[in-house]
Amino acid sequence: MLLYLHIPYCDSKCHYCSFNSYTDRFDTRPRYMQALQKQLERELERFDAREGSIETLFIGGGTPSTVHPDLYAPLFETLRPYLADNAELSSEANPNSASAQWLRGMGALGINRISFGVQSFDAAKLKRLGRAHSPRQAIEAVEAAATAGFKRISLDLIYNCAGDDRALLEADLDRAFSLPITHLSAYELTIESGTPFAQTPEARQEDVPLARWMAEEIAARGLPPYEISNFGDPCRHNLGYWRLRDYIGLGAGAVGFLKDRRFYPSPSIDRYLADPAAHTVEALTPEDLRMERLFLGLRSRIGIDRELLTPSEEERAELLTKAGKLRRRPEGYENPDFFLADEIALYLLD
Repeated sequence: MLLYLHIPYCDSKCHYCSFNSYTDRFDTRPRYMQALQKQLERELERFDAREGSIETLFIGGGTPSTVHPDLYAPLFETLRPYLADNAELSSEANPNSASAQWLRGMGALGINRISFGVQSFDAAKLKRLGRAHSPRQAIEAVEAAATAGFKRISLDLIYNCAGDDRALLEADLDRAFSLPITHLSAYELTIESGTPFAQTPEARQEDVPLARWMAEEIAARGLPPYEISNFGDPCRHNLGYWRLRDYIGLGAGAVGFLKDRRFYPSPSIDRYLADPAAHTVEALTPEDLRMERLFLGLRSRIGIDRELLTPSEEERAELLTKAGKLRRRPEGYENPDFFLADEIALYLLD
């Protein structure tokens, strides 16, 4: 079982961000963390959680580093008996708010993996993206995490912003690989409705060769891909999502999943504070789940099991194998080119 905890607070709203986050509700943080505690107690019952049954925790947002470790402490006290001995406990952080004190405090709670939202080490690009930190703050935050004792450190980069070229991205990678990271996420800029970039779609460029070069360069530098946007020491939490493992989703705008249902707490902080247990439910059919396994398996190293495929789909999978577009393995198939994942899935389903 997995556990996701959503922190909806941010110092500023990035121009590309469509996640549920607020820049003006910091006064609600103590009450919000208490509401998370109430929801957690309810979800542990719903998911029939047992001692040691939670294998991964991921604190995302928003910006988890805008909340002091002391406010997380009661949650961790409740969680401790349910955490597996070797649980992966991750938290996202922004360079401008992840102080050395915050990092030490989270480490003391048990967090053993940190993921920094860096996006670029180029000052002008950071400004275009609406980021609140400087290149120097990003470097110092990663170094501070290592000094605080974190062995698993990840950072995010964004590419195919307007004006990106190989020289800029190579400089970003040079700086990233000079730091003590074990994982890198490289995301192609997408324009989401409701974001500032939705009014300026020219902020994104379409450059497939540059995207392929980015992925190949990261792998060549020693962090192999295990999903279309993720490289290096795999995040067990993300792998659990892609395998459709059950996961508890805590917080305003989070999502939970149990067997064939998804649970959605309110994205509104006020409604969530009023009733942390309130949620809507989405029922998924067996075909819904099959489609998700197919698409997620093809865009990651998980692959697809033969039992997922109808006879006609398996015939097409064999044709793709002969063409070198899929690789056969004992229980099914794996995709050697994540950039073709959706096209392969649609071909199989045609």
